[in-house]
Amino acid sequence: MRTTEMLQTYPRTMNLDRELLAAAIEAIVGCSQACTACADACLSEDSVADLRKCVRTNLDCADVCDATSRVLSRHTGYDANISRALLDACIAACRACGDECEQHASMHEHCRVCAEACRACEAACQDLLSSMS
Repeated sequence: MRTTEMLQTYPRTMNLDRELLAAAIEAIVGCSQACTACADACLSEDSVADLRKCVRTNLDCADVCDATSRVLSRHTGYDANISRALLDACIAACRACGDECEQHASMHEHCRVCAEACRACEAACQDLLSSMS
């Protein structure tokens, strides 16, 4: 990814720690990808009926992550309140998705991988959010 490189090219001062921001954006994008892939893998499982909630949670988390990464990547006219709200939402979505995927991780490797991505994203978002206080 070119997150750090792009953040370093931003011509104005940022009110956020660029390293924490880059780590968060990369974790968020990775989580979105993992959640999308996990939802798709769940749909291919023979036990798909048992994975409906997992698919829904995966897709919700991916959508929240996508929106969060896009907003965090913009800094002109930056609004910390919006960023905080999105980070809170991303943390909640990742926690819910990680919890759901962990329930299936022993039977489905894609759920284990997704749960790990959700936990990493949750932690990176929390680190960035804590630095904003």
